[in-house]
Amino acid sequence: MRFGFFKKVIQKIDQIFTGRGRIDEELFEELEALLIQGDVNVHTTLTVLNEVRKAVQEERMAGSEEVIARLKSVLIALLHQAGNRASCGLTVADTPPTLYLIVGVNGVGKTTTIAKLAYRLQKQGKRVILAAGDTFRAAAIDQLEIWAGRIGAEIVKHREGTDPSAVIFDAIRAARARQADYVIADTAGRLHTRYNLMEELKKIHRVAERELGRPADETLLVLDATTGQNGISQARMFMNALPLTGLVLAKLDGTARGGVVFTLADELRIPIKLVGVGEKPDALETFDPERFVNDLFARD
Repeated sequence: MRFGFFKKVIQKIDQIFTGRGRIDEELFEELEALLIQGDVNVHTTLTVLNEVRKAVQEERMAGSEEVIARLKSVLIALLHQAGNRASCGLTVADTPPTLYLIVGVNGVGKTTTIAKLAYRLQKQGKRVILAAGDTFRAAAIDQLEIWAGRIGAEIVKHREGTDPSAVIFDAIRAARARQADYVIADTAGRLHTRYNLMEELKKIHRVAERELGRPADETLLVLDATTGQNGISQARMFMNALPLTGLVLAKLDGTARGGVVFTLADELRIPIKLVGVGEKPDALETFDPERFVNDLFARD
């Protein structure tokens, strides 16, 4: 992975230890400024640094390597508190089809994420049906259809303006008839009002649960890593309406600050299940907190 700005922040942390004879409050003030620059919010920054400060005092740390090692362990622990684990994969239903509802505002990378996830499952030998459930935008239906053709996936779609819940309903029935393993459903990202959007998403969730005989196996919120703290407010909006099971952080590459990962874990306590790290169909990875933090601090 490439981490852009936040990687530079970590490199600066290394630099502020150079030539410093002691670990003092001035050092922690510099660390605080750097973490906030890297898109970790103030509350999370103070939580992390208080843990490190406490360890320095109690264990009488004197070397930069000790402090950096503790900072890493605190950040990993923070991610674990939100349920993030290297093994935190997506739920697979005992009775197919497995249904993944993908939600998020327009422009965050929702459609691309759906295509990448479908491609990944197909590479595992699974049969996938895409549901074009963002029926309020013709462009959204067209975009998903283009991706379906590109990766060789089946698609269920209706004309623009029809009931999104009907598309998901038909996709589940088509998956049963065709013995497909997965349905991955796009959903609306914008309506006339936020209230209308959330009510539409709740309806989709209800219809899917009624047809499946269980809730959707995953309801995943896609967030754009480059939008930073704005993603937190988006997540709260969707959390109030839907039982989210996980997050997908799109565009976590050279343009993202990356520190928002820690704020998401601290503020929302929802696991990040997948991360998008590029434009290609295979540029979707399971989120591994240890690898993420270790890569951030790698000297390269």
